[in-house]
Amino acid sequence: MNLRRLKYFIKIVDVGSLTQAADILHIAQPALSQQLATLEGEVNQQLLIRTKRGVTPTVAGKILYSHAQSILRQCDQAQSAINGAGLALSGNVSVGLAPGTAAQQLALPLMEEVHRQHPGIVLYFNENFGTTLSELIMNGRMDMAVIYGSRDIHGLRFMPLMKEDLYFVCAHDIGEPVKNIDLSSVARYELFLPRIYNIMRKVVDDAFVQQGLSYRVKCEIESQTTLNAAVAAGLGCTIMPESAASAMLQASTAWMAKIVNPNIQASLSFCMSDHLPLSQPAEVVKAILLSLMAKRTVDNRPLALAG
Repeated sequence: MNLRRLKYFIKIVDVGSLTQAADILHIAQPALSQQLATLEGEVNQQLLIRTKRGVTPTVAGKILYSHAQSILRQCDQAQSAINGAGLALSGNVSVGLAPGTAAQQLALPLMEEVHRQHPGIVLYFNENFGTTLSELIMNGRMDMAVIYGSRDIHGLRFMPLMKEDLYFVCAHDIGEPVKNIDLSSVARYELFLPRIYNIMRKVVDDAFVQQGLSYRVKCEIESQTTLNAAVAAGLGCTIMPESAASAMLQASTAWMAKIVNPNIQASLSFCMSDHLPLSQPAEVVKAILLSLMAKRTVDNRPLALAG
């Protein structure tokens, strides 16, 4: 199977149009159509459905798209390893950091330490929700991520890092500050929470269900900026891990209280593929990231580089 045709196929699916893909790839559309036809002949399957609005992959096309991502990524890693043989490490490494997590505090220290030890490595940070990051890793489009949850998912491997207590965050205009708050008291407030598929929402939802409590969601928000602004404006309250709650207080006049009766925790995990090998630069970044995370867990304080 020709690697160039796989690259063409991926671009066509990403863009959703043969014409636009041809423009981006700087080749004539008839030539691109011929390459696609040859690829379909090689796999003996129709890969794309052509419509007036563009093209969409068939079931076989979606399967090939997923495998093609992994194949090309491994080829790039192999070439990078060959090029770097006997030389200083270099290459691109992608790291996902779920928003509203202790992982976000890793970004700058990780960037500084990687640059200090291996200036030839270029980091790419993606701050997104756990479901999105895990899908990118499964598709071979991202090397690793730090996200909440440690679910048993085929294609992924999770390494537990730490557990964080969940905190109630509230504006002073809505409630009087306390250090601890029962979950039954939290249920009396209108809450800003992410959508139900979000692992953090699931942890909160399970806690309320187990206690036989109903709760009110005023608005579902998955933008950290919007959530910060809404709480700061006194429009409602939210539930967050301790690290995210502390960071939110720096940008608002809200207060935070540890949720007790019951105590609720969220597990932070390191996530990577269970079958796609990491490149040598990615292995180095993984080791540095886990070292920084371990230091944070032991010190129980914001991440900071020595010196």
